[in-house]
Amino acid sequence: MNYLIFDLSDSTDGIHTLEAMASTRADQQAAVQAEVQQVLDWAWQAFAHSHGPVDEGGDWDHDLQQQDEGGWHTVTLTLSASQAFLEAFEARFGVPGEED
Repeated sequence: MNYLIFDLSDSTDGIHTLEAMASTRADQQAAVQAEVQQVLDWAWQAFAHSHGPVDEGGDWDHDLQQQDEGGWHTVTLTLSASQAFLEAFEARFGVPGEED
């Protein structure tokens, strides 16, 4: 990942939140979108049947926000995750908040 760097927030109820935001010029928008799609494609494949609110038994849920303003494109991807999803995410993409 070159644009999305995830931050991890834990909660006491076993639901983890992974959030990444990228704000780039318009000419970098396609690269950011490709990274978002890579994460979502992986999630849909690895946890295809357990997408939904984690507090209702799902393994993951997501919210994708996009905004264009003054030549800048901002993308925010938030994932709610169960422990199993978080562990699989870390195995695939690395530990959130740690950079190489």
